This record gives sequence, structure tokens and C-alpha cells, in this order.
Amino acid sequence: MSRTTAAVDTALPGDWEELVTTAVLGTDRRAPAGVGPGRQAAAVLLDAAAAATVRRRAGLRPAPAAERPGSAPEDRRPALPPAAARRLAMLLADRPGASGTGRRGTAPDLMELLPQWLAVANARGFAPPPALLPALLDAARGRTDLRPSALRFAGPRALWLARLNPDWRFALRSAPGGGTSVPARHDTEGIRRLWQEGLFAERVAVLGALRSREPAAARDLLASTWATERAEDRLMFLDSLRTGLGPDDEPFLEQALADRSRNVRATAAELLSALPGSALARRMAVRAGACVAVDRTRDTPVIVVEAPHECDAHMERDGVVAKAPAGRGERSWWFGQLAESAPLGSWSRRLGGRTPREIVALPVADDWRSELHAAWCRAAVRQRDPAWSRALLGEPSAPEAGGPGAVSLAERAKLLGTLGPAERAEWVAGFIETHGLSEAFQLLGVCAVPWAAPLGRAVVDALNIARDAGSYPWSFSGVMGLAERCLDPSEAGRLDALLAVPDEPEDASPGAGGYWSEAFQRLVTTLRLRAAMLAELSPPAP
Repeated sequence: MSRTTAAVDTALPGDWEELVTTAVLGTDRRAPAGVGPGRQAAAVLLDAAAAATVRRRAGLRPAPAAERPGSAPEDRRPALPPAAARRLAMLLADRPGASGTGRRGTAPDLMELLPQWLAVANARGFAPPPALLPALLDAARGRTDLRPSALRFAGPRALWLARLNPDWRFALRSAPGGGTSVPARHDTEGIRRLWQEGLFAERVAVLGALRSREPAAARDLLASTWATERAEDRLMFLDSLRTGLGPDDEPFLEQALADRSRNVRATAAELLSALPGSALARRMAVRAGACVAVDRTRDTPVIVVEAPHECDAHMERDGVVAKAPAGRGERSWWFGQLAESAPLGSWSRRLGGRTPREIVALPVADDWRSELHAAWCRAAVRQRDPAWSRALLGEPSAPEAGGPGAVSLAERAKLLGTLGPAERAEWVAGFIETHGLSEAFQLLGVCAVPWAAPLGRAVVDALNIARDAGSYPWSFSGVMGLAERCLDPSEAGRLDALLAVPDEPEDASPGAGGYWSEAFQRLVTTLRLRAAMLAELSPPAP
């Protein structure tokens, strides 16, 4: 027996934890038994760990075989056309940063096209190839924005796979009840049983599904257990009433104004203020109207504001938050909440029968303009009032990019959301022609895809102007990325003239022309790829 083997036998502890402790402390501080500190101690410790590992493994008893999983459920949807299946495999194989460089070149960003591909595949009712389900779940795991469409496309087999792989457990959380389907419309007993006995995700799913098809039945279901629900659950359930919100919901929401939870009361008040005919909206109209008037003693009529001096208990019950955020004055904070909750139709009666455009155009005394117009913006979005949204947006060609009423481009984006897709695209196109792309990025995000022809032309023309000015395309990378995903694929042929490297002016950034040519080549390639994707997903001709 060698000296090292003898040392291992004498130093080998019977407890695995003893070996771990010695390794953590280090052999200089705690040498194995029978061996002094030094290089020999480390070798003895490693040999002892190896011997102990073999002993531990040899001593394991075989466990009984686990039950084999059942067969995956059948997916009765039609299979993808072969070309579309190959395209999906390409999209899923693409990974960000796979090239190892920061420059994209002319290659399309395939992962950014995957959401559009999934949307079309879901709309046309195809089922995925089973072999691609693992890659599809991996993609959804890395991008939460993909999960709803990816899981819908993956179908019931995704849930079957998710129960076998912990990395895909998100599918069980994302799907209502981990695959438990919502009972059919006529299954009244099944709905009630799931509502009373189901997990929270299952209850949210059944309430949302019922609300979308039978709003009154969903409200009655919620009312049946409202008094026994937890505050955080009441808040989530109450939020589901936004779908199909109508006058019939008012009695239930009025009761929720007396809820123990401040957040529940605030949500109930917000929902009631979105119903211009509700009693709360009328109360808010009286309060807000008492704060605003038109001063006709001046040469030009001027709106004057006298904010409330206190927030009484009745105001708090109607959802007014008494404590102002840091940096905000109490009176302006209270006034803003009153003004945003009042029905927009009440202002015309209060301010001399003027139209929304005429009201917004009136000057406001004592620096109250921003506060008042911001409250009207929130009210227009909440009440989905296109007339007021148009007034607050103003003309897209107005010199001021902030608009006559909106306090920011973010507010303008929300106001645009109340308009129809065609009107929205036309307004943003006019805005780009006046203010350029740097101010329009947030506005482009609310426009319907694919962009309407006037909007697409405005974006391409603005990019061409930036190229001719000699700017680097990196400043417009966000807009270029949107254009790749949102331009109508039929626009590809019109962009061929932009593919050549332009002559660079003397004051241009060095090499900018080559980068612009590369960016436009990528744009055209992506548009043609999107056109091919749509064609591949088209049902076969009979």
C-alpha cells in the first residue's frame, strides 16, 4: 500500500459533509486527519472525495420505474404547408447576436418577424409540426411578449410537454389552469364550480371568458363571492369589468366605492367615470364645473380655474386620492382628478356651448393650462371620445410638436388610440412631414400594421431626406426596425432606387452612405421575406 493510499484510508471521513467542510475551509486551515498542511494534504483530500463519491454511487438503490407519460393530446387543426413549416424552422433557429458582431448587415432580423408569422398562422388556424414544439417553447421562454401567440399556436401538446420539462413550466402558468379549458357557454354548473373551487388563474380565465360573451352573467358571478374575496383578488377581478363596460355595471361599481381597499375604490371610480351617464360622473361634473369658468370681462374670453381648497370625505369616496405625490401641490392634484373624471360633454354646457376645438383654443389664466389640458387628455382616452381627442391633438402640421393640449408625445399617442386606423395613420403621416421622424417614434407604435400607404410613404421619404443630409442611419435605427416590421410588403419595389450608395456631401458623416445603402437593402430584403411568409401561409388552392 502506498503512502498516499494509506493516508486516504486513514483520513477518509465517514461523513460526506466533513469532506465538504474541509474543502470549503481549505487544507491550509484544516488538513485531513493524519496529514500535515501542505501540497500533500490537498491531494489526499481530492483522493478521499473521489473514493467517497464512488462509495456513495455504489450504495444507491435503484428506484422503482416512474410511470410512463400518457400520449400527447391530438391536435385536429390542419398541418402547416411544407414551405411554411420550413420557414418556421428558420425563424426559430435564428438567435440574437449569433454572428458575434454588433452590425447586422443586410440580413433580416428573423426573430423580430416571428410575432407576425405567429399572428398569421393563428388567424388561419394551422397546427405546428410536433418536431418544432421544443424550439417554439424555448423561444417563448426567452420572450414573454411571444407567449400568448406562441402557446395558442402550439396548442394542447405544449401543455403536455410543459409538464415534462421544468424549463417550460411557464406554459402551465400562462395557460388558464395549466391547460384546464374554460367550460362551454351552456355549462352553467361547470362555470360556477370552477369559479368557486378553481385556482386563481382558472378563476381569472373563466371570469374573463364569460365577461367577453355574457357581461351580465360575469358580473353576477363576481358579485356572488365578492364579500369573501381578498383585496388583491377583488382588484384583479374588478379590472375584468373593463371588457363590455356599460350602464348595467353601475350599481355594482357604486357598491365597490365603499370597499375596504383604497385601490379597489379607485378602480371602481375610474370605471364609473368612463360611463358619462353614471351618478359618479354627474357628481364629478358638478365639482369640476364649480372650479372652471369663462371670464368674459376681458377683451378675449379666458378660462379661469379655482381649484378646490379641501378634499372632503365625499370626494375620497368617489375615488379622489387626497395625498398628493411628492412635488405636486394638493389643490392642483385634486383639481386634476376632478377634471379627468367629469364627462367631457359637460364642458360644452359649462363653457357657453362651445365645441371641443373652441374650448381647447381658449387661453387659460394663471398657468392652469397644462394641468387642465392634461386632465382633458386623460378623460378623452378614458371615455374614448374622438371629438375631444382631435381637438387636443390639433393639426399635425402645427408648429409645436407638443400640440395645443397634449403635454407630451406619449399623451398624443394615447389620444391617437381613440381614432380609427385610417385617421390615425393619416394624422401621423402629416406629423412626420412637418416634424420628422425623431419626434414621431412613439406615434408610429400605435398605428395599425401594415402601415397605410400615406404613412408608409411619409416614413420612407423622411428616411430618404435623412440619408441625403448625410446623417448616420444609427440615429434612425428604431424607426428603421419598425419599418421592417410594419411597412406594407408591397412597398418593396418602390424602394429599389434607394439601394445604391449615394454621393456623400462634403459635411456628411464619413461612410454614412454605405451604411444607409446597407440599411435600405435590409429593409427591402425583409419586406420581400414578409411577402413570402404570407404567401407560404396561404391555404392551398382547391
